[in-house]
Amino acid sequence: MSRVADHLAVLAATLWVGALWAVGYIAAPTLFGMLDDRMLAGNIAGRLFAVVGWIGLGAAVYLLLFIVLRQGVLAFRRGLFWLVAAMLALALVGQFGIQPWMAALKAEAGAGGVMDSALHTRFAALHGAASILYLLQSVCGAVLVVRLRGVLR
Repeated sequence: MSRVADHLAVLAATLWVGALWAVGYIAAPTLFGMLDDRMLAGNIAGRLFAVVGWIGLGAAVYLLLFIVLRQGVLAFRRGLFWLVAAMLALALVGQFGIQPWMAALKAEAGAGGVMDSALHTRFAALHGAASILYLLQSVCGAVLVVRLRGVLR
C-alpha cells in the first residue's frame, strides 16, 4: 500500500483520538470551570462534541477502508479492524442517538434550561451514559494509536 495511505491513516487516527481527548478532557472541563453560565458552557461543549463525532465518523470510515485494503479478508480476523468498528459504533450511538435525545430534552425544557426542569433526571442519566461511552471510545483510541503504529511497521 502506498506510503501516502499509511500517512493518512496515522493522521486520521491522530485527529480523531486527539480531538476526543482535547475536547472531552481539556476543553469541556475548562468551559464549565470558567463560564458562570452553565447553559452556555453546555451548549458550546455540545457543539464541540458534535464536531468530534463527525471527525470520528470520517476517520473511522477511512481507517476501516485502509485496514481492509491493506489486509484483505484477513482484516476481519484481526483486532484492529474490530477496534475501529467498535469506536465507530460508539461514535454513531453518541452522534445519532444520545446527542439528539439530549438536544430534544433541552428544547423541551425551554428557556429555563434542562437542569432546572422536571427533565433533569432523564437528562442526567443520558449525560452519564454519554460520558461512559465517550470514556470507552477514548480508551479504545489509546489502543488504536498504539496498535496502528505496529501495523505500519
